[in-house]
Amino acid sequence: MLKQHAGLASVLGLICLIFSTTTEHFFQLTTFASIANQVPDLVLVAIGMTFVLILKGIDLSVGSVLALSSAVLGYFLVVHALPLIFAIAIALLTGLICGAANGIISVKARIPSFIVTLGMLEVARGLTKLVTSSQTIYIGTTIEFISTPHPMLRFSPAFIFAITVVMLGQLILTRTTFGRYCIAIGTNEEAVKLSGINVIPYQVSTFLICGLMCGTAGVIHASKLSSADPNAASGLELSAIAACVIGGTSLMGGRGNIISTFFGVLIIATLQTGLAQMGVSDPLKQLITGVVIITAVVSDSLRQRWTHLN
Repeated sequence: MLKQHAGLASVLGLICLIFSTTTEHFFQLTTFASIANQVPDLVLVAIGMTFVLILKGIDLSVGSVLALSSAVLGYFLVVHALPLIFAIAIALLTGLICGAANGIISVKARIPSFIVTLGMLEVARGLTKLVTSSQTIYIGTTIEFISTPHPMLRFSPAFIFAITVVMLGQLILTRTTFGRYCIAIGTNEEAVKLSGINVIPYQVSTFLICGLMCGTAGVIHASKLSSADPNAASGLELSAIAACVIGGTSLMGGRGNIISTFFGVLIIATLQTGLAQMGVSDPLKQLITGVVIITAVVSDSLRQRWTHLN
């Protein structure tokens, strides 16, 4: 696992080196702090996605659930003037409910999570537009402190929180019975069933984790914009899946690592920031990012085959 982390760190370092030599202002503390303060919401969503992918599931609704949680937060803060702590609690509960619905329907009804979460993508986005009346809800400065960088440290409380969740997620996945069972179920579900373990609670729990991460990310996203946008996080599910894949999480289940996913997020964010500083157009940025993702997948597949042969 340390080799994998070192490999991803090397890739990240190489990307930084390339942009440092091709642009004038990339290699600066301001740039790196900006990248760090932009990624907390994606980091949290990617953590939840990692847990789901490890058990051979997928959640295509993460962007819409994030937007719905953000909208609910803004609605209760602005329209009903609830205290911040209660509005945040309702936003987190919204993410949990969506995650529970995804998990229970896909696992209990034995419907592929791809189909269920695709439906939730539309449901959550529709609810978001109903809650906001398809208009941006301006929250103001109430929650700005969450994403405002510390003047000395340069990092925001949201980034510090995201790092803490990364460490906690890695601990759960590698040092707890829950994490070991998740990996075992993703590797060979039938063998786990034959050993007398009920796999359903674990499968549903991963969607609950993902929903909670989306709810939390929704709060952070609203704090960055000081508003709740009904179109927020559109397409975020693709970035989350890409970060997981770059980090070595298998789309076939049974393999994943939270720290590696974090490196995947940083690689995507650094690549996009560097390309933006180079003045690359959005279509070309998408093309280059896609090539990097495909290269990462192919490289990981070849590495796994080499490992099995030896």
